[in-house]
Formats: sequence, C-alpha cells, structure tokens
Amino acid sequence: MTQAPQYLLALYIAQHRDEPPISSGTVAEMLGRSGATTSETFQRLAGDSLVTYEPYEGATLTEDGWERAAELHETYVTLSWFFRDALDLEQHELKAMRLANDVSTVVSEQLATALLQDELDDREGK
Repeated sequence: MTQAPQYLLALYIAQHRDEPPISSGTVAEMLGRSGATTSETFQRLAGDSLVTYEPYEGATLTEDGWERAAELHETYVTLSWFFRDALDLEQHELKAMRLANDVSTVVSEQLATALLQDELDDREGK
C-alpha cells in the first residue's frame, strides 16, 4: 500500500500555512517520517504530475495534486474530529492523516453527519 496520499495531504495542509515550495523536512516532521523518505515520495509524486519538486527547495502541489489533496482533506477533518472528540485519541491528527485515503467518501460523510447530530443533541441536552 502506498503512503503517497499522506504526503499529498500533509503538503496541502502545509501550503495553507506557508508559501510553497514546502520543504521535505516540514512534511517529514508532520508525518513522523525521514526527510529522505519524504524526498523520494515527492519525486514519485512529481512523476505522477501531482507535485512539482526541486531538490533542496521543496514541493508544490499541481492543480491535479491540489484537487486530490482537497478530497483527502475533507475525510481527514472528519476522522480527526472523530478521533479527538469521540475516541479521545492522542495524535488524532496524525492518525487521521494516515487513514484518510482508506475511508470512502460515503463513510466519511455518514460519520460527519453522526458527529454533527451528536453535537446538536449535546447542545440541546438530549
């Protein structure tokens, strides 16, 4: 199983925080991976036209990469919310990032609906 979607998602989040290109070290730190592994993954993603990558400079999502990462981000947010609020897991963001590609959009949407309903019920004292 490839871990490339994790890198796309981390790059997407990093590009919302900082101007690209985003260094391999930044993404490696977000994912708990080595800089070398991150650089290799960026090279593969560049080969798939999902990022542009310059060694020692960093990576930038292409339009296709941005679209794919945006889809992953929606699932990531839902999973992170569930892991934090329902399961009280430590490192909920990292766990959500690692699973975002493995959860279907339908499941993610149903989970978000359930979480929203629980939140509404809590506010109404149900």
